[in-house]
Formats: sequence, structure tokens, C-alpha cells
Amino acid sequence: MALSGEPVRRLLPHGIRLAYERHGSGEPVLFVMGTGAAGRVWTVHQTPAVVSAGYQAITFDNRGIPPSDRPPGRYSLADMVRDTRGLIEGLALAPCRVVGVSLGALIAQELLIQAPHLVRCAVLMSTKARSDAARSAHEAAHRALAESGVQLPPEYAAAMSVFQMLSPATLDDENAVSLWLDVFQLPDSSGGVASGQTWAGLAGADRRPALRNVTVPCRVIAFSDDLVTPPLLGAEVAEAIPDCDFVEIASCGHLGYLERPEEVNAAIIEFLHKNDD
Repeated sequence: MALSGEPVRRLLPHGIRLAYERHGSGEPVLFVMGTGAAGRVWTVHQTPAVVSAGYQAITFDNRGIPPSDRPPGRYSLADMVRDTRGLIEGLALAPCRVVGVSLGALIAQELLIQAPHLVRCAVLMSTKARSDAARSAHEAAHRALAESGVQLPPEYAAAMSVFQMLSPATLDDENAVSLWLDVFQLPDSSGGVASGQTWAGLAGADRRPALRNVTVPCRVIAFSDDLVTPPLLGAEVAEAIPDCDFVEIASCGHLGYLERPEEVNAAIIEFLHKNDD
């Protein structure tokens, strides 16, 4: 069994190699990251907490994030779901617990709809079942930028990311903001290497009708100041899934799992323990 250390690349049946790591031992929890971020982001706060709680955590890099494969072109949500399903099946994790954030939560939701036998329970953070007018415009703007080929100066991209992704509580903390600006200016933090992921979304669909047929226990975790996937859209997911509760964490934005890790980890672990039987 491959444990944490150097990433292991696994060839999936459809020809994509994904880099993954295992952390700890016990029942498996698969963490699915959002757009443009590496799986190792989970190891800052979430995987140590889950391992300490007695689980095995599996992290991986979605297609487009090195050292996973970076096929050319645009990636669809279906591509990303197929990758994640292939990893679950290839590593014999099913039925496993799944924790997804943002795009990772959309991937998890499609697994719940299409292949519920692979999932024991799921935590869906910063999620939605549809895009409202504001979020649709935001997504279209990102796709237009990707299509233009324009490379934003790293200082500009970092400042915009900080304003979009973090809570006013963090923005008002000058020491914290300085650290975040440094992080977003790192070469692998802008998401440029994963530009194909820009098209992996709901594409105008409303998945609430399909979510009403989900039979797997779920928890939606929303972040009070999230501009990208606001709590009202997360609440719609929780309302649609029959066996789903809703937790809102205050004073954090789209990256709430990094801004308020203790509260987020407590909500994840409490839910996992509740569904151990």
C-alpha cells in the first residue's frame, strides 16, 4: 500500500494518470480538490485531523495539475467525474467517504447521482446545484479570460484572488493578508497550469431534481462570506438531498477550510463518525 511521501501515479482505464497519496490507516476518506489547486492543499489542515481521528486519507491531483496528466483542451465535469470514479475503483476504496470542495464537491455530487455504490457518505463544501445570474457571469468571465490567452501579472491575479476567495475578517487582518498575497503569487497557485479545468462546471444545468434521488448520507458545509458559492446555493443542495444536513461556518470565504480549519475539521469528523455504523 502506498503511503504518504512521493506521489504515486496511477493509470486509469481511460488512459489518464492521476497522482495520489495515502495518509494514515483505517477506513478510507477520499478528498477531492477544487479548480486549479493541488491535492496537497488538503494536507495543511484536513488530512492530519482526519488521520488523527482514525481514518485513512487519500488525496490526489485532478487532471491538469502536475504530476497528474495534463491533456490538452477543455475538461468537462464528466471528465473529472470519470477520473475520480476510476481512482476509487482502481484503488478498491468503495464504498468510501468522500470530502469535496467547490469543483470537488460538484464531482462528489455527480458520483452520488451516477454511482452511489461507490460512496458511503459525503461532505460537500462550497457547493451548489445550479449557478445563479451572478455566479454564471463570474464563470463566463473566467472562461473568456482563458480563451483570450491573456496572462495576468501575478501581483494582479494574487490581489483579485484574495478579494474573491477570503472573508472580510481575513482582509481586515493585515498580517494574514500579507501571507495570503504571498501564497497566491506562488508559481503553482494561480491555476494557469490547469486552464482546462475552467470549463468543468454545471454548464447551465440545475442538478436539484437529480439530487432528490440521492440515497447516500451527506453534509453540506457552507462559508458565510463565500462569494463564489454562497450559503444560499449550498442550502439548495442540502434541501434537495433527502438525507443531508447543513452547516454554515462564520467569518470565512470560499477558502473557509483554510481560513477556519478547526471549525471545518470538527464538522467533517463529527459527520464521518456519525456515519461509521
